[in-house]
Amino acid sequence: MGLPVGWVTDVPGTSRNGQLRLIGNGVVPLQAATAIAGLLPDHLLPAEQREGSAA
Repeated sequence: MGLPVGWVTDVPGTSRNGQLRLIGNGVVPLQAATAIAGLLPDHLLPAEQREGSAA
């Protein structure tokens, strides 16, 4: 999901069911970044993400 290793699983005292409940319908960070980038005006994006960029 793009989260750091142990983001949910390293929480002491949390059962497997508890871990699944905590993660819930969380937005994957890469999906969130893509959605936000799609809403930003082109001039606010990093050069490598701009339309027509050579990258």
